[in-house]
Amino acid sequence: MTTLDLNRLETGSEARADAALDVLLSRQSQWPLTEPGPAQAELDLIFDAALRAPDHGNLRPWRFVTIRGEARGPLGDLLVDLASARAPDEPRSAHAHRRQKAFAAPLIIALGAAVSAHPKVPEIEQLLAAGAATMNMLNAIHALGYGGFWATGPDSYEPRLRDALGFAPNERLLGFLFVGTAKTPGQTPARPARSNHVREWLPPQPAKS
Repeated sequence: MTTLDLNRLETGSEARADAALDVLLSRQSQWPLTEPGPAQAELDLIFDAALRAPDHGNLRPWRFVTIRGEARGPLGDLLVDLASARAPDEPRSAHAHRRQKAFAAPLIIALGAAVSAHPKVPEIEQLLAAGAATMNMLNAIHALGYGGFWATGPDSYEPRLRDALGFAPNERLLGFLFVGTAKTPGQTPARPARSNHVREWLPPQPAKS
């Protein structure tokens, strides 16, 4: 291999690294979202990215449920039911607007974690693995040119909703990813100063005698 070939390889590697970092540094939550959503091949890539998340003990706690198309209607009805049950003194009509949440994006991904008893992997680490997988998905969604929004709220902690979406008793519903095309892509927001969040630890110096 010649020096020119090596230079081309190095330049190509630098370009790929720059492109990858640009994805990470330019990602932001996007709202509102509309059609189109990811095609199936793109969605497969998004989930493949999720499955590359760190996973102590190889427990593979990730569980995802996709909701799209006509399935959003029954989901919306259920969201109204849940809100009405939380406020029994109010008429059901007062919560009718919550049905529209199911239509806020062409694709909704319910995020779950299968938490199991493990002598070396506590629950918090299994939930963190699910969170890491979700972040991988958000980055993949952005890299593919779509917008993503991670939402929680009271519906995420409703056992009835967890059961309706087919999660097992040992599986936790952690929230939802709304995925689609941003109606009005905005400027990348300013990030806080690194110095506010990063510090270097230095061991204490021994006391002078």
